[in-house]
Amino acid sequence: MTVEEQRAGSRVSRPEIRLVRRGFTDPARAVRLLEGPALEGLADDPVVLDALGATADPDLALLGLARLLEAADEADRHTLRDTLTTSKPLRDRLLGVLGASTALGDHLARHPHDWHVLVTFELRDMHPGPEDFRRALAEGVRGAGQQGARGPADALRVAYRRCLLAIAARDLTGTTDLSQTAAELADLAGATLQTALELAVEQDPEAAAACRLAVIGMGKCGGRELNYVSDVDVIYVAEPREGVDEHEAVKAATRLAAALTRLCSDTTGEGTIWPVDANLRPEGRNGPLVRTLASHLAYYQRWAKTWEFQALLKARPVAGDAELGAAYVESLAPMVWQAAARENFVADVQQMRRRVIDSIPATELDRQLKLGPGGLRDVEFSVQLLQLVHGRTDPALRSGNTLEALAALSRGGYVGRADAASLAAAYRFLRSLEHRIQLHRLRRTHLMPTGEEDQRRLARSLAALINDDTRADPVAALQREWKRHAVEVRRLHEKLFYRPLLDAVAELPPGAAGLTPDAARARLEALGYADPAAALRHLSALASGVSRKAAIQRTLLPVLLGWFADSADPDAGLLNFRQVSDALGRTPWYLRLLRDESAAAEQLARVLSAGRLAPDLLLRAPEAVAMLGDPQGLEPRGRAALEQEILAAVGRAGSTAAAVAAARSVRRRELFRTAAADVLGRLGEEPAEALDAAGEALTALNAATLQGALRACTAGWEAEHGDLPTRIAVIAMGRFGGRELGYGSDADVLFVHEPLLGSLEQDAARAAQAVCHELRTLLGAPSTEPPLLVDADLRPEGRSGPLVRTLASYAAYYRRWSHAWESQALLRAEPVAGDEELGARFRQLIDPLRYPGVGVPERDLMEIRRIKARIEAERLPRGADPTTHTKIGRGGLADVEWTVQLLQLQHGHELPDLRTTRTRAALAAATAAGLVGRADAQVLDAAWVLASRVRSAVMLVRGRPGDSFPGEARELAGVARYLGYGAGHSGELVDDYRRTTRRARAVVERLFYG
Repeated sequence: MTVEEQRAGSRVSRPEIRLVRRGFTDPARAVRLLEGPALEGLADDPVVLDALGATADPDLALLGLARLLEAADEADRHTLRDTLTTSKPLRDRLLGVLGASTALGDHLARHPHDWHVLVTFELRDMHPGPEDFRRALAEGVRGAGQQGARGPADALRVAYRRCLLAIAARDLTGTTDLSQTAAELADLAGATLQTALELAVEQDPEAAAACRLAVIGMGKCGGRELNYVSDVDVIYVAEPREGVDEHEAVKAATRLAAALTRLCSDTTGEGTIWPVDANLRPEGRNGPLVRTLASHLAYYQRWAKTWEFQALLKARPVAGDAELGAAYVESLAPMVWQAAARENFVADVQQMRRRVIDSIPATELDRQLKLGPGGLRDVEFSVQLLQLVHGRTDPALRSGNTLEALAALSRGGYVGRADAASLAAAYRFLRSLEHRIQLHRLRRTHLMPTGEEDQRRLARSLAALINDDTRADPVAALQREWKRHAVEVRRLHEKLFYRPLLDAVAELPPGAAGLTPDAARARLEALGYADPAAALRHLSALASGVSRKAAIQRTLLPVLLGWFADSADPDAGLLNFRQVSDALGRTPWYLRLLRDESAAAEQLARVLSAGRLAPDLLLRAPEAVAMLGDPQGLEPRGRAALEQEILAAVGRAGSTAAAVAAARSVRRRELFRTAAADVLGRLGEEPAEALDAAGEALTALNAATLQGALRACTAGWEAEHGDLPTRIAVIAMGRFGGRELGYGSDADVLFVHEPLLGSLEQDAARAAQAVCHELRTLLGAPSTEPPLLVDADLRPEGRSGPLVRTLASYAAYYRRWSHAWESQALLRAEPVAGDEELGARFRQLIDPLRYPGVGVPERDLMEIRRIKARIEAERLPRGADPTTHTKIGRGGLADVEWTVQLLQLQHGHELPDLRTTRTRAALAAATAAGLVGRADAQVLDAAWVLASRVRSAVMLVRGRPGDSFPGEARELAGVARYLGYGAGHSGELVDDYRRTTRRARAVVERLFYG
């Protein structure tokens, strides 16, 4: 029993039951209509009832038929009734239209004689072309003018609808397929534009005498794949006639183009045809409506963006001066087919696709047939991208029609035959579904309707294209088919551009695409690979052969290549992936993880192509890939957990060197965890939040590593000499003490010790010196693990002073010899390892120095400013740009930090919130206390955050620290990507940095230098 019969139940009469079984959903109304005078005699005609039941919406078809018969004159009514009962082709066409389109039903009710077109047009030409439509439109406009019944605009609309009626009838009865229907709609649009232009010429003959005007069809009109209802995209090109000034000719052509637009786009008593959209012209809506051919060429040669050449792929003369139109297309074609050689070509195209998806309202995303993921635009972008890349050398691909181009790509081996067939089937279904939705009310929409009645009508209309049986539950069948095609489109969209690259290098079965080596290199170049030959070698090594490993790689690589290509350095991503795969390829879980966990595969690709630091860390221990498959695998670990693991590893080691190596090994893995999370945006949604989280994670990791190394070196000394005669504490300084470490930061520390009771101070000092020296040596020694450089140069007397002092020695030094800069340095001192009680006592010792009760004397203030000025003048590296040096450049880290630290020295004794080692926290406290204006604080904070992020980005991308922007273009692009700038926008990053730090420097000049 069908859904309709279940709903009808026992509430209907026997005649109504017969109608329900034919698909009627309102049988009571249907009975009333059939018993009315308009349909007299048809109620008992099973042929007509069966034909009604075969339509998309029998109720709608019956209502439309009643309205048509009521509107027809008596003679025509008898003719129509007779034809309905005797002519199956006419019956199927007429009822098919009435059951699918209320808009065309309304047209027939207004113009009842137009049903004859379903006979005459069909008999005259099974597949009408542009000239047939032009003739029909001209006859309609001329006939209306002779009768004086309506103006030319109304007459054009009526004639257009009459032609549309014939196209829809053939479409709905299966006489034409999607390609032919879309081509006829485009030909009808071209004929309409031509007719409108001829009417404009009649209205303004002087303009026609001054210029030649060609109308270039763009988009679906240009590709002869138009929808039932769509904006018709055009570009106008004009030339002066002999003896006419060019400026005057363009003005005249503009009048004709504007008149043409009004004739097609304006709403009259007969509605509208469709909007004529000229916004694809040079400069869009801001540019002139009409240009000469030379002006078009000048624009495209100098200013056009990648998407504009992509749009020109479909350009086709459709109306006006045919010779000029052909010259336009011929002149621009060489530029179109060289667009793929432009810098960032693929990135530009992909970015435009992402912008389209991002612009879809969230409420519409799941209903979008055209723009949403798995929609029509995915098919079109994939095909156009491949056309532009390979059409440079293969003229067979240069078609503006999507299905024709897809077939050519398949024939040429650029797309596998099975993939091409699957994509074409999905495209035909989605376009047919879009056509049926638009045809109902002749409204421009690409959204799946939400109403069950609407979806039922669509399902019945598309029954021939739906694999499932639609009779039992048509709505469910339609939904399943739509989702199936959408998923397939999305899969192929991600695969098409990359899969044939593997086919070019791998031993694959017959039927796969056969991309030539030259074509494969061209595609890799377009994707942004700087060394296509090396990339092909990597692909061959990964995907060739018949092993299970190679088979899985062939499944993974098409998508991975796309992710690599979306980075600043695709070559590095692919090379790193090959190295990781070579190391782990025989490990069963590795490829299974990437195959079965798409998130893990994508995260690995993003990490491997984002720079050198994370891949270098991973390649030293590739098993860390496993954390990418764990949903919580990239969450930073706290100090306690890290210290527990490191101390356990140290305890298991057999020697001091092995123990420190074990601590460094844990540190390396955790560095990768933090770097990967940072690259993937998992540390925080806001830049400042992510920066703080990275600083916390790196500080906790280095502190735990120092604790483990101190434990190892202490145990090693004791194994050789007995109990250590002193206690040792490690005091973090600088960015370490502020918990603001970057990936390239050293660990600035002070070492303090205190002899145990009964121990000689000289023996304790030697022991402490030995332990701390060995700790520094082993943590910084060359190794497969990244070094942790422990810098103790901020200690009293610097490098000339002892590495370790007692607490009493520190007290004596600071009491007698301390300088203002040392008090300033101590603002960021924080115990991080060793004896906790000793560290706390050291903090008590230095608090009066860093938060002096009298503030900062004028002499010390002048000294601090003098030192700062000297650093700026003497320590900036030779050749470095002071506007982009993140550390001591203008408005950089030092500027902000010294300004904040001066406020802490001046006011820390009276404001407890200022007593923090963290720069941003101290700035926030100073702002809350009114020491810094809120606007100034925001400027300083923004500069500090940006400079810190740039330093982190440089380390992540280059694998080594740096305080300036990289000079190499790919490295700079990688830094820009990390900071959220798209491909090709590295220059914007540098400009934004200069602007941000320039503002910060102005604040520093006021607050620090006074």
